[in-house]
Amino acid sequence: MTEPRWLSDDQQRWWRAYLEGTARFVDALDRAHDDGVPLSLGEYHLMVQLSEAPGRTLRMSELADCLALSRSRLTHTVDRMERRGLVRREPVPGDRRGVNCVMTDAGWDLLVASAPHHVEAVRRYMVDVLTPEEFEVLGRAMAKVAREARRALG
Repeated sequence: MTEPRWLSDDQQRWWRAYLEGTARFVDALDRAHDDGVPLSLGEYHLMVQLSEAPGRTLRMSELADCLALSRSRLTHTVDRMERRGLVRREPVPGDRRGVNCVMTDAGWDLLVASAPHHVEAVRRYMVDVLTPEEFEVLGRAMAKVAREARRALG
């Protein structure tokens, strides 16, 4: 068996800082959502994806990919949101098996009302903590990591 390529002390320190920082950042955003946004962080992200799509509509499979969720997990999330009147499912025209997720007007109104609180939390816990250069480097690095993980997972 081949010897593992162990992390150097510096790499280990930065890796652990990344893990802790990510966990604490997501926890802070979740708490901010609990305090002022009537959508979970995951629901908010879903609504943003729909809001940016033509007709505020995406195929469920496309939405699952955008959110890095299993189709099963997305189905449960959409079920909850559909019961609240925030989204609805519609058949894909010309595709008997395809299903679209569509943001309702009520969903749009809730997203618009929630956005300022969400953005303020993102600024408070990340954007304003980093210099513009650090924020850009972080974004570029994570885009690279996401591409590689997406490629590896097929």
